[in-house]
Amino acid sequence: AHVSMGMGNSFGRVFRVSTWGESHGSGVGVTVDGVPPRMKITREEIQRELDRRRPGQSRIVTPRNEPDAAEILSGVVDDVTMGTPIGILVRNKDQRSGDYDTNAVSYRPSHADATYDAKYGIRAVAGGGRSSARETIGRVAAGAIAKKLLTEYSGVEIVGYVHRVGSVAAQDVNVDTISLESVESNIMRAPNEASATAMIAKVDEIRKTGNSIGGVVEVVVRNVPAGLGSPVFDKLEADLAKACMSLPASKGFEIGSGFDGTYLTGFEHNDIFVIDEDGHTRTATNRSGGIQGGISNGENIVLRVAFKPTSTIGRLQQTVTRDGHPSELRGKGRHDPCVLPRAVPMVEAMVALVLADHLLMHLAQCSVMPLDSETAPNPLGPKARAGTIRSARQSV
Repeated sequence: AHVSMGMGNSFGRVFRVSTWGESHGSGVGVTVDGVPPRMKITREEIQRELDRRRPGQSRIVTPRNEPDAAEILSGVVDDVTMGTPIGILVRNKDQRSGDYDTNAVSYRPSHADATYDAKYGIRAVAGGGRSSARETIGRVAAGAIAKKLLTEYSGVEIVGYVHRVGSVAAQDVNVDTISLESVESNIMRAPNEASATAMIAKVDEIRKTGNSIGGVVEVVVRNVPAGLGSPVFDKLEADLAKACMSLPASKGFEIGSGFDGTYLTGFEHNDIFVIDEDGHTRTATNRSGGIQGGISNGENIVLRVAFKPTSTIGRLQQTVTRDGHPSELRGKGRHDPCVLPRAVPMVEAMVALVLADHLLMHLAQCSVMPLDSETAPNPLGPKARAGTIRSARQSV
C-alpha cells in the first residue's frame, strides 16, 4: 500500500518531497525521496540555496536572525546520494513567541489564522505554524538537490529575479543572458542595478510607514530538454502553476505571453517553426514560454508569479477576536516589508522540483523502448549541452 505524509504536506510523484516542522517549533525540514543514486551533492550546495532564502539579509526583509544551517540526516554518504530518502533538518534558533501573544485572541487580517481555526479548530499561534514562510526551508533544500540533478542531466539553468515591485517594473531584461551573479549582486534580487535602485527606494518608502508591498517574480529556465510533461491533467505548466501557487503569499501565475497574450490574434501569437544551424526544429519566437500542449519544446521556460503584500503590518487594523467580538490589532513580530527578494529562491526551488519530477517520469516511460532513427522526428529544441548526461546519451 502507498503511504505518505498527511494531507497537503507532500509534493511530486517520482521525485517526491515531504516538508515538516513549524515556524516556532524546534526546527523545520524535508524528506526527499526518489533521488537517483550515485549523484554528487554536498551540504555546501544545499546551504548556498538556504542562505539565499535566509531571513536577516538586509533592511528590506525580516530581521529575524536565523543561520538556517542544514543538517543532512540520511540518504547521502561521502557527498554521494544513495538512492534512499534524504532527510534534511534546519533547527530554529531565534524564535520570539511572545511577539504573537495578542494573536491568540485576535485574527490577523488576510492571514491564515481564521481559516486554520475554521478547518482544524486549533492552530499554532506563534509564527503562524505551517502557514509561515519558514516552511519553505524544506522546499529550498530539496530544490537544491533537484537543481543539481537537472544540471547534471542537461545543464539546466534556473534564474529567478524580481520582475516588479508595486508599479516599479524591471527594465532591460534579456532572458537569454541574465545570470545568477547579476541577480545576487543587489539586495532586491533585481535583474540589474538600475532596476534594483528604483525598487529598493519603493520598498523603503513603504517600509518606513509600517506597511508592506507586493509584486512579481519572474523565472527563466534554460536548457530544458523537449518532452517533459504529459497530457492531459499532468501538463507541465499545470504542475508548475500548482507548485508556485502553493508558496505563501502567491496570488497569480502566468507563463510565456500570459494574460498579455489575450490581446493578440492567433497569427500574431503563434510561434512559427524554423530549422536552426544544427538542423534542429526550433521556434522563431517564444510566446508559448517553452511549453506547447503541456509538453516542453526545448525553448526557455519563462514564468511569472505574483505575490501579495505581507499580511502582518505595523499599522492598527480592525479585526475580530477568536470568539467573535470586534477588535483592533497592530501586527508585531519580525516580518518582511516585501517578500519578493526571499521569494526568488523559493520559486526557483518549486520550478526545479517540478522539472526533476517530470524528467524522471519522462525517462521512465519514454526511454525504455528504442527509437528507430529512420522514423524518428527531427530533434526538437537546441542541441544538447556538451558535457551533460543528455549529450553523452545522444552521442552513443
